[in-house]
Amino acid sequence: METSSTDWRYTVMPAVFTWLKESASGALEIDLVATQKYAADILRVQGKGGTRMGGLVGSGTLGENSYLSSEQRLSLLKALSEVAKEFNVPLISGAAAETKEELAKIVKELATVGVDTVMVMPPKTKQAPSDEEMYAYYALSAAAASEAGVTIMPYNNPDAAGYHALSTDLLRKLAALPEVTALKISTTDVSVIETLMLENQESKILAGVDTVTVHAGLAGACGGITGVGCIFPKASVTMQEYVNNGDWAEANKISQAMNSISYLDAQPLLLEYLKFAFGIHHNDEAGGLRTLGKQLTQQQIDDVRTRYILAKQRLEALGLAE
Repeated sequence: METSSTDWRYTVMPAVFTWLKESASGALEIDLVATQKYAADILRVQGKGGTRMGGLVGSGTLGENSYLSSEQRLSLLKALSEVAKEFNVPLISGAAAETKEELAKIVKELATVGVDTVMVMPPKTKQAPSDEEMYAYYALSAAAASEAGVTIMPYNNPDAAGYHALSTDLLRKLAALPEVTALKISTTDVSVIETLMLENQESKILAGVDTVTVHAGLAGACGGITGVGCIFPKASVTMQEYVNNGDWAEANKISQAMNSISYLDAQPLLLEYLKFAFGIHHNDEAGGLRTLGKQLTQQQIDDVRTRYILAKQRLEALGLAE
């Protein structure tokens, strides 16, 4: 695979967690300082080959996007844009709406706080739109992005997150839009990536599920967006280095070492699971359980802890647990 050291799409990028704290009233609010610190710590880590994460993803699925108000989302991204500028990487954020008009407005708002690329999720409607309606939804967001001077990344995540699926035909058409910098494919069915790459070798596709990073690379993905990489960034960056160099055996060793925790990235409660694992890793279990999402049961907490410990042990054996 041809790689570029200056093209962020050929790297792995962290979908950082939105860290929360309790206000004086006991309500949860965003801890901007902690969120910035954790994001910077992740971007500072180098893989064995000397590369780093090439972008910063904020207010995505793992950033509790769907639970934040517009004001909270913008303040969070403004804070993260400072980190992205410090490390000279693009800031990427998620966006979804019920209507294409509402989405276009959100895209323009995100551009005002330093977002460079908007991951556009399918519309938040109960009934799945037709391909024609879906294309119009994305086309208007592309026009808004062009006007605002940013790019978009159509986001197909029909599995764990439960969004409306984007058909392969639609993804092919969206990839042709000049404002589309890449497609994010978050599914364990990597044959979708292979099909798109066979039809257009110039396509830029980012994998979005940690369990299939290596398989997605084999299928033609040029990079990825990671949740587990927030917890074990050196392992995640090193695995992407091996994928980009076509060293599949070494990449697969890391994938297998992270398997127990990567599994959580493909579950409906991926936000809650991985955020708690991140809290364990940073000796802040209470912080890891503070979420605007669902509260974990004790059984789920114990399962995540067991999976985290196993992954850490396996990665320590490879010298990649930091």
